[in-house]
Amino acid sequence: MKNEFSHLTAKERDKISFPARLLEERGLLKGRILDFGCGYGRDVEVLQSKGYQIEGYDKHYAPTYPQGKFDTVICLYVLNVLHLEEQTKVLIEISKLLQPLGKAFFAVRRDLTYQGYRTHKIHQKPTYQCNVILPYQSVFLNDSCEIYAYTPINQLSRSSDMECIFCNPTPQMELIAESASVFAIYDKFPVNQGHALIIPKRHVDNYFELTLREQTAINFMLNEVKQEIQEKLNPAGFNVGINVGKVAGQSINHVHIHLIPRYEGDVEDPFGGVRGVIPSKRKY
Repeated sequence: MKNEFSHLTAKERDKISFPARLLEERGLLKGRILDFGCGYGRDVEVLQSKGYQIEGYDKHYAPTYPQGKFDTVICLYVLNVLHLEEQTKVLIEISKLLQPLGKAFFAVRRDLTYQGYRTHKIHQKPTYQCNVILPYQSVFLNDSCEIYAYTPINQLSRSSDMECIFCNPTPQMELIAESASVFAIYDKFPVNQGHALIIPKRHVDNYFELTLREQTAINFMLNEVKQEIQEKLNPAGFNVGINVGKVAGQSINHVHIHLIPRYEGDVEDPFGGVRGVIPSKRKY
């Protein structure tokens, strides 16, 4: 579900926004910076005038999609006007735009007393707002605003009491994308070029013990990663597989979905596909 009038909540400011000013004052705006969902772009203009290397992206007001990677991404008062699926899409996009050692900052409103659609006073269109809570470090909170800092999961400090490699991904695991509850990396021992793993953050060994919401989040990420690999490598097909239990070949007791790109001629005869897990049953 999409909020087609979400852009109508953008404000024409005559000065820098409060979250952008706070991040600047704390010295958190570093390197190449992107304002994701910049609206009319006032924060970008002010910070550029101060010498910051910043550019803005907004699919309605500054629709040229950013190229390359950024050291800092700010996303201010964007998530509150989006439905959950759109919020997840934004989190994934920002994770893909960050440098491996980069940080993103999300500002969300904390003064909403009513969630849902209402008629915009100026535009007279149905605009939507909701409260948002993120599983990231909170670096500022008052009655009207909260700011979260996102660090890519493979750059976080490792937990010494957790041996699971998917609960403690290392910087050597190349991150493809991340959302609030799921991340994707390239397989360390790929079957084919672009072999990816889609992994829930919660430690669960059996796919069927995930909540429906977690399964939905995994499938959302699966589709996003498939599109990423399709654009980058242009495979002719894919295999999608989940091993559940030792007898099915599961070697790591943390749910993960294999997304394996397939290319013309990568095997002599691909007939049967995943049926080949039992070789004698591959052909029928």
